[in-house]
Amino acid sequence: MSPKATIRQATVEYSSWTGVTPEALYEKCLTLAKNLWWSWQPEIVSLFRDLDPVRFRQLGHNPIALLAEMTPKQLQERAAQMVLYTRINQAHRRLNRYLANRQDTWGARKAGVLGSAPVAYFSTEFGLHESIPIYSGGLGILAGDHIKAASGLGVPLVGIGLFYDQGYFKQQLDIDGYQREEYINTKVEDLPMLPALDAKGAPITVSIDTRDGKLLAKVWLIHVGRTPLYLLDCDVEGNYPHDRELTSRLYGGDHRTRIRQELVLGVGGVKALRTLGITPGVYHLNEGHSAFAPLQVIWERMHDDGLGFDDALRSVAQQTVFTTHTPVPAGHDRFDSRLIEEHLGPLRDQLGITHEQLMGLGRVEPQNDGERFCMTVIGLKLSRRANAVSSLHGHVSRRMWANLWPWRVEEEIPIGHITNGVHTPSWLAHQMQQLYDRYFVSDWAERMGDPSIWQKIYEVDPGELWETHIVLKSTLLDFVRRRLSRQCRRRGEDDETVDAAQKVLDPGALTIGFARRFATYKRADLILRNLDRFGEIVTNEKHPVQFIFSGKAHPADEPGKNLIKRIANLRFDPRFAGRVVFVEDYDINVGRHLVQGVDVWLNNPRRPLEASGTSGQKVVLNGGLNCSVLDGWWAEAYNGMNGFAIGKGRHHVDQERNDARDAEDLLRVLQEEVIPIFYDLDDHGLPRPWIERMMNSIATLAARFSAHRMVMDYVEKAYLIAAGGESSDMSVR
Repeated sequence: MSPKATIRQATVEYSSWTGVTPEALYEKCLTLAKNLWWSWQPEIVSLFRDLDPVRFRQLGHNPIALLAEMTPKQLQERAAQMVLYTRINQAHRRLNRYLANRQDTWGARKAGVLGSAPVAYFSTEFGLHESIPIYSGGLGILAGDHIKAASGLGVPLVGIGLFYDQGYFKQQLDIDGYQREEYINTKVEDLPMLPALDAKGAPITVSIDTRDGKLLAKVWLIHVGRTPLYLLDCDVEGNYPHDRELTSRLYGGDHRTRIRQELVLGVGGVKALRTLGITPGVYHLNEGHSAFAPLQVIWERMHDDGLGFDDALRSVAQQTVFTTHTPVPAGHDRFDSRLIEEHLGPLRDQLGITHEQLMGLGRVEPQNDGERFCMTVIGLKLSRRANAVSSLHGHVSRRMWANLWPWRVEEEIPIGHITNGVHTPSWLAHQMQQLYDRYFVSDWAERMGDPSIWQKIYEVDPGELWETHIVLKSTLLDFVRRRLSRQCRRRGEDDETVDAAQKVLDPGALTIGFARRFATYKRADLILRNLDRFGEIVTNEKHPVQFIFSGKAHPADEPGKNLIKRIANLRFDPRFAGRVVFVEDYDINVGRHLVQGVDVWLNNPRRPLEASGTSGQKVVLNGGLNCSVLDGWWAEAYNGMNGFAIGKGRHHVDQERNDARDAEDLLRVLQEEVIPIFYDLDDHGLPRPWIERMMNSIATLAARFSAHRMVMDYVEKAYLIAAGGESSDMSVR
């Protein structure tokens, strides 16, 4: 019997035995694909990959797009060939159990007051998975991790954002290393989105009044585990052509585009919640982009409860939590008086306040007619619980916004901090998870925010930990080689160059990763200030070091683009060819490979301009070590034996001297600490001191900087107070 006949026979036998039709099997797979819970379940990711490994990779790991290319009969034949029936059924049952279990969760025990009045979490971007390109970087990844962790903990929460059908740009480097941007339309039918429906089962469209007409937005629903995420989309009939493109691109367009997007997010988001029949107990504004939302809630409170504006404001502010992420003044959105009146004028009329009163809500000095309207200022004024995203960032934020409370000393400014964390299941390599499963307690994955869980890392065999890391490192290098050779082919480079790209990087060399937004203050080129000394480090035959860079610059950021060009073009220098590489189009997929496989994660911003940073936290989970300036989260994480520190936690007032000093210390740390420890091998070829630091890093940092701990902190320090419950800790002021 031929192989195809055998598969067909197995398919017939399975269908006869179980009564499961091809259509039913297909529907189970589609149900799995339509809830993003699958994306942090390695077994289910593997299940989709096994359906067609090549196409799954080509389709950006998008299971819905993959299933769309199969008929139910083809799926069933493939399932028979790969013996996938049991795995599909088990995954389907697991999803149903997960969704049904809403009582036996941390949230049910600790956040019961939110059960009937959930948290509404507003963010301009959500980084959920590489197949859903509605994010650009850290803010979106943080938001995605936040709602995933809320799902895992069972915290009642709904997300509110915007759907960008072209997302953020695809990055390509030309032959000269210059960044080119390409925007690609996303096929809605390939995404796990459904139209959000009202109580009568009709698709929801909200309307927002402006002085020059109405803005319409339809509402989409994405299921993220137990957490619903609602996305507003202005590509609606009835909008002007330019408004239909309003939500096409993330961070695109001018100030008028930005304020209209933020109007849709804030005011439109609150209207969508009302139409959905959701009455939040807490409004969480993730950065100032959504700070128009409380104004709409104030009007609803005036309309529904007969309150005056001042009383409604006080009531709504009590329910509002505001998180600021930006320590750079230029990063806070500001709009002139004309734009505010054009877009908020109709709502201002309903609120019964003057234009001057409205502008005053967005000014540090309410009567200063020369001051523009700042979204962070109104966010702080319309909330009673405000926080920065690390301890150091809390100090910076209190100093930055002290003029809002001139009668208070800086230490009493009402901005606290909750340090960011990462969603462990989304960033933990499957191989590391299997290692933890063997050594940790059986329910460790349900208690990943508990520091005691991670102390078990000291019981792991050092050789086994190192071997697991080497496997992940090899996977990373294979990935980088594929990407680099693809880059060369796309640029039309010769076969010799393509072949060389497939052989870059040495599996035995110390591998350092640097990947983030290429803003100048993040100083991607800090290590290049002394190029000769850098060359000596990279080309050392006894102790070689290699670097993998990745990241995007904002389309309008020419200095950032020049940084990328400088680093990418090091491939033409014989000292660095094959040893220093730049991987284009940084996204969740590239980031996942990097944080899981590097030996060292490098971070060297100008202190104190890194609000928190989370990429290094992902590295911790997978056994990599951080080498960072003592800024953001690392300022409160480094203990001397769980990574490496650049500098002494100070910064010089002269920027040039500061950069020179940090560059010198970075090279010193690499040459005197990082490299010697990495290459300090015992008789079995194991770098024992390095492995000890790996264990120290995991034991001291994995729980502290998890999104589960972060969301629990928000519940106990902010949400419960905002919703009228109790809090066990008042560190968020």
